[in-house]
Amino acid sequence: MSLNKEQQAKLEYSGYRFVGEHGHAAAKVCHWTRKSMVNEGVCYKEKFYGIESHRCLQMSPSIPFCHHKCLFCWRDLTYTETEWEGEYDDPKTIIEDAIAAQNNLLCGFGGNKKTDWKKFEESKRPTNAAISLAGEPTLYPEIDELIEEFKRQDFSVFLVSNGMYVEKLENLESEPTQLYISLDAPNEKVYDELCRPQINNGWSNLNKTLELMNSFDCNTAIRVTAVKGKNMILPKDFAELINKANPTYVEVKSYMCVGSSRDRLTLDNMPSYEELTEFAQEIADYSGREITKESEVSRVVLLE
Repeated sequence: MSLNKEQQAKLEYSGYRFVGEHGHAAAKVCHWTRKSMVNEGVCYKEKFYGIESHRCLQMSPSIPFCHHKCLFCWRDLTYTETEWEGEYDDPKTIIEDAIAAQNNLLCGFGGNKKTDWKKFEESKRPTNAAISLAGEPTLYPEIDELIEEFKRQDFSVFLVSNGMYVEKLENLESEPTQLYISLDAPNEKVYDELCRPQINNGWSNLNKTLELMNSFDCNTAIRVTAVKGKNMILPKDFAELINKANPTYVEVKSYMCVGSSRDRLTLDNMPSYEELTEFAQEIADYSGREITKESEVSRVVLLE
């Protein structure tokens, strides 16, 4: 399956640029990349992990494919498929085209008097790949090769997964720099209602992936997207699942009421920063961790 022209046009209108020939991969310039170019702020990943926002390439090799239809997802989910269909582009093509697309999207900063010229020049050679846009990246048939090719080109690689494709994660030969697994529910009932899995064994797969995480040599991170009125409950149960995974980091991040998620949720589901930090502190207490870093503007806290 590939997206039709109307679906692609809708995503392109919101900032996506499709790369390759088969309509499954895309890049999109992050809000914080733009902010960093004019020294108006940086992404929390720069504050937490030293990833330079102006040199971060946000992309996905699997836009139409995901096992979940999460209520909080900003995408239009009407075209999401759970299994890969059709041909696909090779990693080198995807990376080359994604860098070119990002450079094209950022070229306007060359005429902006506020632009930090050093950052502008550096942005032409991105150094971090955030494989975290739309879709589930492990469904891309050559995700291992994609990670390896990024690393061959001296990128750090942040891979975000929903943990459904346990076998693919277990057999990765080329580990990312940091592996994120989304953990958005303290139990199966909340998981089914919030993440809306399109496969029968989602909760079981997620738990298998949590158990697998401790076997990775790279940094690992659990990301909890906090949705007020939906999953900001049972912090002890969250902590038990987190301790099962024993990740390097835990990020507790607020749901943001943007994109197509506004058709499913409202501003009332977006916790205040105070509510977020209170919930994160409860998880920290139960899991034996502590809040070490915070980014109020991004509504995210880091537990270590």
